[in-house]
Amino acid sequence: MKIAVSGKGGVGKTLIAAGLAVSFANKGLKTMAIDADPSPNLALTLGLTPEEAEKILPISENKELIQSKTNTGYSGVFRLSFTVEDIIREYAVRTPLGVDLIVMGTVKSMGSGCTCPENAVIRAMLQHLIVERDEAVVLDTEAGVEHLGRGTARHVDTMLIVADANVKSLEIAKHIHELASKAGLKQVLLVGNKVEDKNQEEAIRRFAAKNSLKLLCFVPFDRKVAEAEMRGETPLRNKESAAIQAIERLRDQLDAKHS
Repeated sequence: MKIAVSGKGGVGKTLIAAGLAVSFANKGLKTMAIDADPSPNLALTLGLTPEEAEKILPISENKELIQSKTNTGYSGVFRLSFTVEDIIREYAVRTPLGVDLIVMGTVKSMGSGCTCPENAVIRAMLQHLIVERDEAVVLDTEAGVEHLGRGTARHVDTMLIVADANVKSLEIAKHIHELASKAGLKQVLLVGNKVEDKNQEEAIRRFAAKNSLKLLCFVPFDRKVAEAEMRGETPLRNKESAAIQAIERLRDQLDAKHS
């Protein structure tokens, strides 16, 4: 299963992405998490320490790797065809929660024709991970889906758009839905996150209905999550957390949709 997770910054999409990845891994699936957010923090949520996360060099910033894959020896000319399996094998980091992690770094306008070497490598990696590798892949993205590119986007099983009850968050969710539809994604679903009460639930329901967004589920606000993050710990180890339990149910819903 290939899942892309998007949404406005601060809505908790990284927790959703990491929680789904760990849930897939706990079911015995080989699972790859891809951090393509400009401010990557998926590593911490997957159980790495800040010191371990700091040592990860994003693929887009690995100049030696980029050059080795794209250099032709001619100034201004670079190779567009190359293998990436070795990059995945050598640069994926095994996290304490059983998920392999690749930090892509900032991905700019992957579907808009940008032909810089860094984007060529990342485009090839995303294509390989999403299309060719037989494993569960969870992609934590920035808001928007341009970086997937139209060809790759069609191979993502589901785009989850995470939003809370804030109007700005919901408006961005609407915009992402429009972009995802244009990119060719077949299944785009809204997840209401950090929901504190029935009023917030209803606000998200109304917005989804008004704007033809398919609402999949709600994940409740859970102070245990915030407290764990304040301590610099991953909240995913707390099986009593209502939010973590809701994310596990979300995984079951996705399984049911693809069975």
